[in-house]
Amino acid sequence: MNIRYLTSQQRKKLKKPLGTLFQGSLEEIIMLVKILIEKESPTKIVAVGDQVSQDLTNHSILPSILIVDNRIMRKKIPPISATADNNINVKNPPGTITDEAWASIKQAMKSSQRSKIIVEGEEDLLTLVAILEAPENSLVFYGQPHQGIVVVKVTEAMKQKARKIFEAMKTQYSH
Repeated sequence: MNIRYLTSQQRKKLKKPLGTLFQGSLEEIIMLVKILIEKESPTKIVAVGDQVSQDLTNHSILPSILIVDNRIMRKKIPPISATADNNINVKNPPGTITDEAWASIKQAMKSSQRSKIIVEGEEDLLTLVAILEAPENSLVFYGQPHQGIVVVKVTEAMKQKARKIFEAMKTQYSH
């Protein structure tokens, strides 16, 4: 099994939003999200992170895929109430992307049912996988701590940007 992990240089770069940062009160952000979804009619909606997944579902925005780790800002929380047709459990240590997590996201993207991927470890970097595996014109949402929600519109250019970050990650092989 391969595990990809970030260099400290990449970690700094990824602190900047990959897409558009929506800021303001939760109500303002949700309004912007709903306007965007109406305008774009996305192929898939993906939420990466417990807080963003819960916030969207609480406001009747139902992502096709939820990627959660039962943590908010690294603090353990009870599992979010958002439900899905399929629950998939994967291991993905902090600061990494495992083959297992990648395969589960790829499988969920192909499904017409709603999927919740529950990560043992950390889901942050799986945003890159979501961008790479989502069909074009999908929207990937993730939280930007203390700032708001980031939305990434999946385009070929955005996939290339995500691929570049992924390919620069270090690889560790394990059995």
